[in-house]
Amino acid sequence: MSIVKEDHRVLIERYNANERTIHWITAISFVMLALSGLALFHPAMFWLSALFGGGQWMRVLHPFIGLVMFFGFSGLALRYWHHNLIEIDDIRWLMHILDILNNREEGVPEVNRYNAGQKMLFWTLLPCMMILLLTGVVIWRRYFSGYFPIDIVRLAALAHAATAFVLIAAIMVHIYAGIWIQGTLGAMLHGYVTPGWARKHHPKWFRSLLKPRDPH
Repeated sequence: MSIVKEDHRVLIERYNANERTIHWITAISFVMLALSGLALFHPAMFWLSALFGGGQWMRVLHPFIGLVMFFGFSGLALRYWHHNLIEIDDIRWLMHILDILNNREEGVPEVNRYNAGQKMLFWTLLPCMMILLLTGVVIWRRYFSGYFPIDIVRLAALAHAATAFVLIAAIMVHIYAGIWIQGTLGAMLHGYVTPGWARKHHPKWFRSLLKPRDPH
């Protein structure tokens, strides 16, 4: 983490280039999977298959894109899991959620690198990704589905679809929050936030950056 000066402004690094690259690979993969998954889910949405070169190509590409998303998310999870551990202040923060939504943050417990909502998103995505991977393998007709009883394949397909809808809903909330809180989207685009943004939205994290580091 670093603090830099740019055009007479002081900026704080929120995400480095590698972290942003992995995030956007995962995000783009998610969008492609959501569109192709909806096309596979219902005939009324099958017109989306044209985005992938037709139904046959879409069926081929969907599981491979799924692997890209899974491994991309795994890289992010390994990097950030320890920042997403639930603490007592997170429970207190959630109890003030109406105040936070109305921009009344006086008396609200201070937030570290991630707030309780972001942590809840992380712990929603983690099992969803695992379920999608496991069920996706079971229903991957080209390579694996022939090794499983048909009832297991059908159950896996149902679980895969239900989990995908949970994931889509969670990511929609994530996107809305990123747009709603000014400066958040920019952090993932160029990697930096202003000290004012950090002090307002993540005061514990901001203060930790100001502490002198032990040279040993």
